Amino acid sequence: VQFVESGGGLVQPGGSLRLSCVASGFTFSVYTMSWFRQVPGKERERVAAIDSAGGVTNYADSVKGRFTISRDNAKNTVYLQMNSLKPEDTAVYLCNARRTAWGTDYWGQGTQVTVSS
Repeated sequence: VQFVESGGGLVQPGGSLRLSCVASGFTFSVYTMSWFRQVPGKERERVAAIDSAGGVTNYADSVKGRFTISRDNAKNTVYLQMNSLKPEDTAVYLCNARRTAWGTDYWGQGTQVTVSS
């Protein structure tokens, strides 16, 4: 199982970034995909999730209306479009694949997002 996450970086408040996570080594199209974020000293937070077909999405209250998760099963890729970024969005963003019925749960290495002027 492998994830290649990209798109992180330094952005000013109010700016935008688009994260990508390309997955391989498992049947991507049957997994729920999520983006989590991790700040040192804090619990890992699930930011957004999308079901296997891409028809159902969920968001943390802190990002609703600003972030959009999407997926392309033909490319084994999940995206996170982040708009109106705030300093409190600064974190390492990690890609996650989960299929509860199989008891499988895979994690990417993460990509750093820093929102600062």
